[in-house]
Amino acid sequence: MLNGLNHLTLAVSQLAASLDFYQRLLGLRLHARWEHGAYLSCGELWLCLSVDPQRQSTAPEHSDYTHYAFSIDEQDFAAFTERLERHGVVIWKKNKSEGASYYFLDPDGHKLEVHVGTLAQRLAACRAKPYQGMVFEE
Repeated sequence: MLNGLNHLTLAVSQLAASLDFYQRLLGLRLHARWEHGAYLSCGELWLCLSVDPQRQSTAPEHSDYTHYAFSIDEQDFAAFTERLERHGVVIWKKNKSEGASYYFLDPDGHKLEVHVGTLAQRLAACRAKPYQGMVFEE
C-alpha cells in the first residue's frame, strides 16, 4: 500500500543555477551534491536535481497544467512572494482558488506554486462552491 510521496526528481540544464534557485531563493536544505545532481529537502519531501542534456524549457502557454506546489504558512506568504518578485521569477498563472497561491517558474521552466492551505480547506471551499460535476466521496 502506498503511504506517501517519496521524492521528486527534476531534470535541470544547469546545476549551479538550479541549486542557487532552490537552496538560496526558495530555502530548501541541501544535503549532497555531485557533478550532475543534488539532493535537497523541503520538510519531508526529498527533491533530486538531475542534470539532463535533453532538458528543454517549454513556455507556460505551450505546456500542460502539471505543477509542483509547496506549502507555506500564511504569515510567511507575503514576504516570500515579494522576495521571488525582487529576484524576477516568471509568473505563469494568477491565483483563482481559495487560499493564497503564487505560481512561478524555476530556471528550467518547471511550474511551481507556493500555497497557503490544506486539502481540508480546499474541500470545504468546494463544498460551498463545487466545481461542475463534482462528487464528494466521504
